[in-house]
Amino acid sequence: MQELIHVYLMPGMAANPSIFEYIQLPEEMFEIHLLSWKIPQKNETLSSYANRMCADITHANPVLVGVSFGGILVQEMSQHIKTKMVVIVSSVKHEKELPSRMKLAKQTKAYKLLPTGLINNIDFLAKYAFGEVVTKRVELYEKYLSVRDKYYLDWSIHNIVNWSAPDNVDNLVHIHGDKDGVFPVSNIDNHINIKGGTHVMIINKYKWFNENLPNIILS
Repeated sequence: MQELIHVYLMPGMAANPSIFEYIQLPEEMFEIHLLSWKIPQKNETLSSYANRMCADITHANPVLVGVSFGGILVQEMSQHIKTKMVVIVSSVKHEKELPSRMKLAKQTKAYKLLPTGLINNIDFLAKYAFGEVVTKRVELYEKYLSVRDKYYLDWSIHNIVNWSAPDNVDNLVHIHGDKDGVFPVSNIDNHINIKGGTHVMIINKYKWFNENLPNIILS
């Protein structure tokens, strides 16, 4: 009997693991495990937080899949544990891939002025977490965006804007949509391009992931 490959899924900023509800991998080969955000400790570094998150990884040599800020986090987690592969979706693998508005926010510290006290305002949260303006899908966003702690949100935005990528992430695969409104594809190098994929393509292009992720992992 073939040994199962353990695949850990990490959602994006403020999102819970229900964003992966449609992701299915062949059960005879893979076992899916869902990771959830913890509230950061006071002044906790991203590296320290990533190390703390690794306590939830209970299998050797896993595949880590992270969406958006979760993609940044799994790269940091791979610095603390041995991984089979790191797959990032709708994310960045280097600070050079951040959009110019985030680079400017870093220089000017303008990100500190964001009204994160509006964390219970779903329009605000969806704009920053998913890069979309909510119209008819308020219930959908209410369901997916449940991490509504102001300190967590401030900490997340700070760590995205000020991120310095680790030098060595083994077996890194980057999957990105050409309609991503948060991290524009024009800044992204060396990736698998998803035509029509937005920042939330893990939800609305799940069929592509179900069809292609097994082969990507096995390759």
